[in-house]
Amino acid sequence: MTVLDRFRLDGQTAIVTGGNRGIGREIAQALAEAGANVVVANRNSESGQAAAAEIAESTGVDTLAVETDVADEQSVNAMVDAAVDEFETIEILVNNAGIVVHEAAETMTEEEWDSVVDINLKGTFLCSKAVGQEMMESGGGSILSVSSMSALIANYPQRQVAYNASKGGIESFTRQLASEWAEHDIRVNTIAPGYIRTDNTDQADAIDPDIDEVWKSEMLMDEIAGPEDVAPAAVFLASDASRYMTGARIVVDGGYTVR
Repeated sequence: MTVLDRFRLDGQTAIVTGGNRGIGREIAQALAEAGANVVVANRNSESGQAAAAEIAESTGVDTLAVETDVADEQSVNAMVDAAVDEFETIEILVNNAGIVVHEAAETMTEEEWDSVVDINLKGTFLCSKAVGQEMMESGGGSILSVSSMSALIANYPQRQVAYNASKGGIESFTRQLASEWAEHDIRVNTIAPGYIRTDNTDQADAIDPDIDEVWKSEMLMDEIAGPEDVAPAAVFLASDASRYMTGARIVVDGGYTVR
């Protein structure tokens, strides 16, 4: 087996939450290009079906779109049942679904806080729980969650305390889950992106058109990267290339957290 063979995912099944757009869409595409069948799970049925069809057409793998609310346990369980019915086993879970609310802590509403924490953190728990049970029965797997460098730093000039709290929770959750599930041959890791050109960063741009320059002034690489620059790390963590890694984090931030 060559080193590149260890990155192959042929015959495996991957669920990607929020796989219809942004980082999730690029991760779903990358996993399919490595050979995995892909389940695109997101709240918008139309965009999920479109993404699944595009991935299938461009890669030749089998895909499935499942309308899913990651913050609702019944919806998550239905997603897992649909994936198992279609593909029999699930070897890979990518917890990517997430939102951000740009609001100062002193004016943030309880509803805004709950919406962020429910999707980002509770959703990661519910999906990991449901898929993890299937992985235990089938012999193991790889769970990777899209965290953020915001779990490690205080962002500025934007205000996003709920987002940072949720991403910090994902990091702590991942370390504990890796410890508890190692005996089941389930590896649990995170990817922590920095400022990546997505709908979330576009929201901040809309508030402050000069914000990109503020961010880049703190980065070692003078660019805001695209979602395609995060996806290769997901293939690595999903595959046997990272078989000796669990409870770990890969930071993809253009050197922002170095300073």
